[in-house]
Amino acid sequence: MGMSAGGGGSGSHGARRRRRTNVMSEINVTPMVDVMLVLLIIFMVAAPLLTVGVPVDLPQTSANPLNEEKEPLTISINTQGEVFLQETPIAIDEIAPRLIAITNSGYEERIYVRGDRNVNYGQVMKVMGALNGAGFRRVALISELEQGS
Repeated sequence: MGMSAGGGGSGSHGARRRRRTNVMSEINVTPMVDVMLVLLIIFMVAAPLLTVGVPVDLPQTSANPLNEEKEPLTISINTQGEVFLQETPIAIDEIAPRLIAITNSGYEERIYVRGDRNVNYGQVMKVMGALNGAGFRRVALISELEQGS
């Protein structure tokens, strides 16, 4: 009797094991493809917005480009001689106090100056003089790479 009860119990456990479904070994990639397409669209739309928005016709040079890890502070001067800090219009005498308030690393912050090729050279020098007078020493002029290079 003890034997038949044990045998019946093991038979019922075996039946339960057979009823289980096998593990599905296929990967459903549809959700991953959907997420990747959405990210691609977001980056395609956002990429043009990441550039500085002041239209400036930069002069060309054959110098090598600088590699920067973070977004630099950019001062732009358009054809009319208007000065912009990033995309915000600013007066020349306000540049130094605004940059001092913005910069976390003090006077070692790299500042890029973008001047239109047709802008008055004196206007660019006024901006450079304001930056130098405020104590900023890491100032760079931005240009485009020459087409022949």
